[in-house]
Amino acid sequence: MNMAEPRSFQQLRGALRRDEPMARHVSWRAGGPADRYFEPCDVEDLQAFLRATPKSEPVLFVGLGSNLLVRDGGFRGAVVSLHSARLHAELRDGRVHAPAGVAAPKVARFAARHHLAGAEFLAGIPGTLGGALAMNAGCYGGETWDLVYAVTTIDGDGTLRRRPKADYELGYRHCRLKEGGEEWFIAAELAMKAGDGDKASARIKELLGKRIASQPLSLPNAGSVFRNPPGDHAARLIEACGLKGLALGGARVSEKHANFIVNPQGAAKASDIESLILEVQRKVQDMTGVRLVPEVRIVGEAA
Repeated sequence: MNMAEPRSFQQLRGALRRDEPMARHVSWRAGGPADRYFEPCDVEDLQAFLRATPKSEPVLFVGLGSNLLVRDGGFRGAVVSLHSARLHAELRDGRVHAPAGVAAPKVARFAARHHLAGAEFLAGIPGTLGGALAMNAGCYGGETWDLVYAVTTIDGDGTLRRRPKADYELGYRHCRLKEGGEEWFIAAELAMKAGDGDKASARIKELLGKRIASQPLSLPNAGSVFRNPPGDHAARLIEACGLKGLALGGARVSEKHANFIVNPQGAAKASDIESLILEVQRKVQDMTGVRLVPEVRIVGEAA
């Protein structure tokens, strides 16, 4: 704890740091510092932090830092990290209750162990459940909100709410609270059908094998960069335009999967990655007429 912080922050039990390099916390391993970075001990600690944070200060929730790019100038606000390897799901009243900071593949394996079917695709999502909820992440024919029964959220005042699925407008890589306002996911209740645990585990193993075979997992990346346009695949369009291997600065379009941008030497700046995203977008539109929509979230200020 930095003793220069106001008394309201000094009462927190979690880890609070200033000028925290976000390259340590995003899967691209690039990006500038956050003004304030907080890892709460529990929900009560998170409530205290949000209540002490000035309402004028932007707040960004992160999990494993996939699907996120923080510009080199950093994030002028507070970053809250919810991920912890200690988090786990529970089975209550026939539903899976999981905190937002638990890794999505961990939820898939938990469901399989308890002979529940339908969550296997979560093994292919390289982030936390909270991040998957926020963007309705999906792969291999499944989407996160297909499983949701209800969610628990928190707002800037630290107020907790339990919301049913009907409170949200949902679509492909889209999730928005119908009544507006800013709330963040801190937990979810997932409803699944009874199934064969062995078959679910085998399906998870199969999907992970496909992911390893088709994606550049050994290099820093943020997952799929662009949404798939209707009736097509972003990777097919990028490859058809001859853009595999295209490089700007330290960033490169993966030769293994065209919808991935990698940081192969770990030396790419966030500006390299963002410039490459824009260049791929421009070239695909010029050559095919299709404007690819980025799936990754870009925040912060340029250096």
